[in-house]
Amino acid sequence: MARNRHGGATLTAVVALALTGVTGLTGCSDDGSPSSVASKAASAVESLGSQAASSIASATAEAGRRLDEVKNGVDAKDAVKLGTPATDSAGRSTVEVTAHNTAGSAKSFAVQVEFKNTGGNLIDTVVVTVSDVPAGKSGTATARSNRKLSGGVKAEVGRALRY
Repeated sequence: MARNRHGGATLTAVVALALTGVTGLTGCSDDGSPSSVASKAASAVESLGSQAASSIASATAEAGRRLDEVKNGVDAKDAVKLGTPATDSAGRSTVEVTAHNTAGSAKSFAVQVEFKNTGGNLIDTVVVTVSDVPAGKSGTATARSNRKLSGGVKAEVGRALRY
């Protein structure tokens, strides 16, 4: 599936650049009026926004599909904690996921991690599995964003299932 590489902060920068560029382009455009140039810039910005929204929708659908595949899962959101988001060597956002198993036998956890920008807007989501956590113990895994995310990134638990 195609992934868009434009995060929320990048999209904002593109919008600002496009709108700033309209002023400079209107005086030297071969295509006609300032409104024609502005219309083309707005169309380009709209296209980028649609691609970003499509990428987020795709990631959200995939996360939902993976969680729906879990058989006999019970809500375990309160048993899951996230570390502080970081950026790996490939430029993708990562966060450590810790799941505490309060059951009497070994269990696994499927955890949906939502990456959000500083404004609280969803910019990516992934599902990570914390496998075979012994009874009364905690297990860890690392969630990694589907693509590079720009700007400040926060991570939250969307859903968590113990099975």
